Amino acid sequence: MWLDAQMNRPIPCITISLVPEAKRGPFVFHGALAASLRQARASGFRAIEIFPRSAEELDEATLRRGLDRHGLRLAALGTGAGFLTRRLHLLDPDAGRRAEAMRFISAIIDRAGSFGAPAIIGSMKGSLAPGMRRAEAEARLAEGLAELARRAERHGTTLLLEPLNRYETNFVHNLAEGAAIIARSRAPNLRLLADCFHMNIEETSIATALRRAGRLVGHVHLADSNRRAAGLGHTDFTAIAEALRAIGYGGFLSAEVLPLPSPAVAARRTLATFAKHFPPGASP
Repeated sequence: MWLDAQMNRPIPCITISLVPEAKRGPFVFHGALAASLRQARASGFRAIEIFPRSAEELDEATLRRGLDRHGLRLAALGTGAGFLTRRLHLLDPDAGRRAEAMRFISAIIDRAGSFGAPAIIGSMKGSLAPGMRRAEAEARLAEGLAELARRAERHGTTLLLEPLNRYETNFVHNLAEGAAIIARSRAPNLRLLADCFHMNIEETSIATALRRAGRLVGHVHLADSNRRAAGLGHTDFTAIAEALRAIGYGGFLSAEVLPLPSPAVAARRTLATFAKHFPPGASP
């Protein structure tokens, strides 16, 4: 059954990148899967979000054994390596390239779905090409997401749309714009990924945006204003926590952050911020 903001206490989660080309990216652990899983559990986390190079390069049996061994849960799989390594995206003017992007995402949806987890579409949603009308882009993206969401629904899970800031894309920057695309797609299992780093740039108020999005929020990236771990910048996490409780959010709070000053410190700081704002027994 797909996650639909069930409204218990949120779950802290940490990120793992298996993509060499993303070695400078906002992921706490980089490198071999086995070592990263071990580090995640040793840091005190029970859930992970993985940024794989492709579905084919993330062996299901190996991942399942690693999760079982360390008592970890897969929270989500990212699709962004398709854009990073192949420049694939859903708004490509070339129909053949769009079809390739759909195949890449579909394979990750299937891999994530086998674990009951959603896939994330951020950079692979694409940007407006020169001369492309916004209405055309909105229709194309909504159509592609609807098809991909149907695939996720067959696995009983969600598909996550992540708005990105203006320095990374020229299309779908905030939760309201993402919600409009979701409404147009008419996909009942398409949800928003609310990334606090991007929201710090694009939203007038992160807390207000979360409250307005409500139950469309299906996943949260807990990152500070400088893309470091929550608590190492100037973001107001008290207001964010209050907003998440107000909408009854009980999903994952995932540290998609730079591993600075070190992965260990980023992990500890994330858990400390989580414990401060979501203590055991706190009312949802």
